[in-house]
Amino acid sequence: MGSYSYSEEDFASKNQVDVEKDGCPLYEPLLGHDHDHRGNTKVFGETETRHPPHTGTSFVRTLLNGFNALSGVGILSIPYALSEGGWLSLILLFMVAMICCYTGLLLKRCMDVSPSIRTYSDIGELAFGNKGRVLIAVFMYLELYLVAIEFIILESDNLNKLLPNMSFKVFELTIAGKQGFILIAALVILPTTWLRSMSLLAYISAGGALASIVVVVSVLWAGTVDGVGFHGEGRLINLSGFPTAVSLYAFCYCGHAVFPTIYTSMKDKSQFSKMLVLCFLLCTLNYGTMGVIGYLMYGQDLESQITLNLPLGKISSMIAISTTLINPFTKFGLMITPIANAMEERFKIQSNRAISMLIRTLLVISTVVVALTVPFFAYLMALIGSFLSSTASMVLPCICYLKIFKASSISKLELVIVGAISVVGVIVAIVGTYTSLWQIVQHL
Repeated sequence: MGSYSYSEEDFASKNQVDVEKDGCPLYEPLLGHDHDHRGNTKVFGETETRHPPHTGTSFVRTLLNGFNALSGVGILSIPYALSEGGWLSLILLFMVAMICCYTGLLLKRCMDVSPSIRTYSDIGELAFGNKGRVLIAVFMYLELYLVAIEFIILESDNLNKLLPNMSFKVFELTIAGKQGFILIAALVILPTTWLRSMSLLAYISAGGALASIVVVVSVLWAGTVDGVGFHGEGRLINLSGFPTAVSLYAFCYCGHAVFPTIYTSMKDKSQFSKMLVLCFLLCTLNYGTMGVIGYLMYGQDLESQITLNLPLGKISSMIAISTTLINPFTKFGLMITPIANAMEERFKIQSNRAISMLIRTLLVISTVVVALTVPFFAYLMALIGSFLSSTASMVLPCICYLKIFKASSISKLELVIVGAISVVGVIVAIVGTYTSLWQIVQHL
């Protein structure tokens, strides 16, 4: 997920009334609407709009929502992805961007079939019944969970960068720096997952787009003003690194869970295609700029996160690392809450506050266990990108589109394009998943 924002109506559909009675502003629009909010509902960064005609989100605010959906922790690993695949792997970045933009438009066409379709899972149900809905929901929940783990690892890596060679002593047990920072980060984040009202987190998370730009500018400042320079020549191509590179690129464009509800929230839905294309152009420009700058600065010496390469003691480095550290604290709760809500709904315990807090605490503990076991930021991100993101962003939109519209109603050219994208998505999923799992196993 190159993004921090994920949403599905499934995450809270049945207990929505109870939550709304508690005044939970998760059902408010992330960036606000031009009109009265009382008729709208917001689910973890997405907006399910219940409004009369001529109301809804403006084009600019929709663009910001879309940009925020696609901009996230992926920006930190773009230079590393480029170092893995070489300069020519930039072509893969542009190809993945074009494919994911096109499949986003396919989702829009599927939604146009019926006004009752409002989420990605609705599209899955329309195409394949309840099994389709469950399949897509499982992909979304799993992706949310793994991204939450990425946040913990991200905090640990960057805190260890700021405070190297630290260790913590608890009674007679000595805990190394990175492991200790994982535990500290989890303890600080834990209270945010107990909140029923996520208003503050939801609105702060809207700064994700700005944060991505701030990190890019800070890295550029480090290279041009703070003396790092641009001395990394890099290599033209590294075919063995292509699976990792394309998996990381796929992670950056995994906003498809958000697109359907962003579409339903628009005031003028005829502008969605224009908005989506512009959103992908801006995000690709931001990702590409970061990749080129980072690779020119450090070449093959790049760490899994560009912030880990930055020199300490420089203002630009402090801004970049601080921005990187703050964002997970504001967004971790948004990742865990949908999963917790689904579990509470499954066991009919929505009204039990103590059990709710226990479930959220256990979820955080489980993310800590995984982060301690697999503390490899780039490899885990590659696994998410290859197995989950490529499937949800490339394969599933295509097969849902083919199922809903039937081959007979689709032009031969488009049939070839959709089929080719499906094949590419499957290849990325298989090869990328194998490569990332192998890298994780090798480093355990």
